[in-house]
Amino acid sequence: MNVLTLEGLTRTFQRAGTVVDGLSLKVEEGEFFTLLGPSGCGKSTVLRMIAGFETPDSGRILLGARDVTHDPPHRRGIGMVFQNYALFPHLSVGQNVSFGLEVRGVSRSEAARRVDAALAEVSLAGHARARVDQLSGGQQQRVALARALVIRPALLLLDEPLSNLDAKLRDETRAALRALHHSTGVTTVYVTHDQAEAMGMSGRIAVMNRGRAQQVGPPVEIYERPANRFVAGFIGRNNVVDAVIAGVDGDRVTVRFANGSEMSMGSEQRAPAVELRAGSRVGVCLRAESLRPSSQGLFSGVFADVEYSGASRSCLVETDVGPLRIEISTSSGHPSLGEPVRLAPSESAAQLVGPE
Repeated sequence: MNVLTLEGLTRTFQRAGTVVDGLSLKVEEGEFFTLLGPSGCGKSTVLRMIAGFETPDSGRILLGARDVTHDPPHRRGIGMVFQNYALFPHLSVGQNVSFGLEVRGVSRSEAARRVDAALAEVSLAGHARARVDQLSGGQQQRVALARALVIRPALLLLDEPLSNLDAKLRDETRAALRALHHSTGVTTVYVTHDQAEAMGMSGRIAVMNRGRAQQVGPPVEIYERPANRFVAGFIGRNNVVDAVIAGVDGDRVTVRFANGSEMSMGSEQRAPAVELRAGSRVGVCLRAESLRPSSQGLFSGVFADVEYSGASRSCLVETDVGPLRIEISTSSGHPSLGEPVRLAPSESAAQLVGPE
């Protein structure tokens, strides 16, 4: 069952131009669905239209079978957590959480019961009388979550809720959000520009750019089989190397790189728009972790940058087909700047996308 359906949403602003361009999406019941993309891609505007804070110029928003395109926010039954949490500093934790219930006319005794339950869900039991301005950033974020959940929404919207937290607290809160979603089962739409957040938390992701969904699918599909060059370049540490199709033989395709080397791969390893025709220009996606130093490698170069991160080293290699990012396990090598190297790509991990 679809909890949320977006049909051809478009939103244009006088200065920014068209921010959302004919977007159509469906979010299923119980799903954790993420809108992922760079700043200015339209993801937060989409969330605000779903919540009712922006009105689309065209298109429809359906919750279940109900058209809510022009309904005010309080009539949509949606919970939302903003990037800055939007808590009332002069109210206690309990008063902040109960605010939505008071607006809806819930009795005082029922509101108190539901506030206690919501605070327990976000691991803040016993904090109802605490002052919001005396809480840590992580605790304030959980108060905002409790306030959104206490109204028992059919849909929960999260607009970059972790962006104000430090790295360690972001990791902890991501784990808490996953556990909370698992325990409540509430359908969730999450907005972020952080790939790690999207990949680690989502059932499905819509990768957005210039107001359009470039690809929609599970994290593993988007990571391993990007639908176009933008997705390939945006998700993870990916190298897109220009090449031409040298030949097609049954279910195998051979590509030739600028240095004259060739690589064979499965013909199914391609984005939908790629035409397998000899002489056609393509981009070959080679993930950083799928390139390894080898005396038989296709590309030759030298290490131009080495970044140590504990378990691995992220390296930039200047090669005869252009700069390539690679990941090397700390236990398998200690490259130094200027050191020559040949790189071998993993054929099974490659993916063809359109040319530049």
